[in-house]
Amino acid sequence: MTESTAVKSDTDHAELGSYPAEVSHAGASGGWRELFSRRYAAAASILAGGVALYAMNLYLTAALMPSIVAGIGGERYYAWVATGFLMAAVIASMLVSRLLDRLGAARAYVLGFLVFGAGAVVNALSPSMAALILGRVVQGLGGGLVAGLGYAVIRGALPERLWTRAAGLVSAMWGVGTLVGPSLGGLFAQLGAWRWAYVLLLAAALVLAVLARRVLPGPSGNAGEGSGPVPLPSLLLLTLAAAAFSVSSTVPSGWPTALCLLTGLGLLVGFVAVERRASATVLPQRTYRAGSPLKWLYLTVAVLCAGVVAENFIPLFGQQLGGLGPLVAGFLGAAISAGWTAAQLFSVGIESARGRAAAIRTAPLVLVGGLLLYGLTQTGHASGLRVLLWAVALFGAGTGIGLAFPHLSVAAMRSSSDPAEGGKAAAAINTTQLIAFSVTSALAGTLVNLGADSPVDSARYMTFGIAAITVLGMLTAARTARALGR
Repeated sequence: MTESTAVKSDTDHAELGSYPAEVSHAGASGGWRELFSRRYAAAASILAGGVALYAMNLYLTAALMPSIVAGIGGERYYAWVATGFLMAAVIASMLVSRLLDRLGAARAYVLGFLVFGAGAVVNALSPSMAALILGRVVQGLGGGLVAGLGYAVIRGALPERLWTRAAGLVSAMWGVGTLVGPSLGGLFAQLGAWRWAYVLLLAAALVLAVLARRVLPGPSGNAGEGSGPVPLPSLLLLTLAAAAFSVSSTVPSGWPTALCLLTGLGLLVGFVAVERRASATVLPQRTYRAGSPLKWLYLTVAVLCAGVVAENFIPLFGQQLGGLGPLVAGFLGAAISAGWTAAQLFSVGIESARGRAAAIRTAPLVLVGGLLLYGLTQTGHASGLRVLLWAVALFGAGTGIGLAFPHLSVAAMRSSSDPAEGGKAAAAINTTQLIAFSVTSALAGTLVNLGADSPVDSARYMTFGIAAITVLGMLTAARTARALGR
């Protein structure tokens, strides 16, 4: 094969949705029954379990925080419990492909679960808020690793005919975490036993670690050969950007907030500039090539995930504007994730390239429509019928995310015939999610603060602000769908 032919082959495989020659005959898409068969059920459970553990931990801790503060103090550092976890998770998610290449799927998963479990131990024994934050950072490192592996390992652990359903199952775990996390957190808080919640997380992590060691593949014969150096400049810039955006929601409104936001934006621009020129990158190097569809894919993922952030504040507005109790308000907040999960059960059955492209193109339209309906119907002392309308609007917004997400994940996996590159492209889906969550959460907090003493204004500013971000998805999704439909 000549050099020019090799370059052309790599370019062809970079097209989203294309099938490498050696797997193009894989046949029709596998069904749920095969995915949960004796042969694949254990592997699918690990992939889904890691993401579920990560997502559940996010919401469980949020529900526990009032009890934790009452027990060990440190209210002024409340926000850093979430910030420390998320920043550590972003860093760990960037290292997924390198650890996977060096250790293999089984050892990488065991490492992630054990680190996560170690953080849970620190949390359970924390005598102070400083210790709790340290434990959350450790948990974030392990959690970011297992969440990223959930996407990156699909290609190596399952046949191609099951990739779409496996990707749908993995991403659906975010919705499961949204439903289960607050319930468990509320239960342990009600019992006055918040420390035992982290013991439960430790037990789950250990069970998954043992299962991963038994059923997932070990390192390949050339383990470590494809691993390049860690992209330290990119990591540093992205970590600083996440910190700047996180701080923006805690400083006084006005120029301090604007300064933090501009600083974060500048650091993100610097991150992209460094990535374009670096030999070691966070995202696949093909992302930055002229004409590469990967950049549109990752931007679409980021925009769709931005819409999910609204649910962090919906329980608050449900209580303030709808007079809901904490439990019912929590379920209202989970409506987006419920829609996301439900839509994926339908979307994973779409097998044609044209159908997948249509699902991706439609997704941001549905998401924006649901958010706008929710924002426009905000009012004080809302009736039960209006609250029901909110739930329908939010569920509809979530279906937009669920329509596209499985196909975006699989398109990343199929973007290269090289398994290592395909795994890196898939792992970058999770990195993109975490970055989007971090940035949009900070922006949403700032928008909520703009409402001052008016809950209605706060709800509208937050909702319309996030909707404005998701409007950009109409452009990125169209470009992604165009590449996928080729």
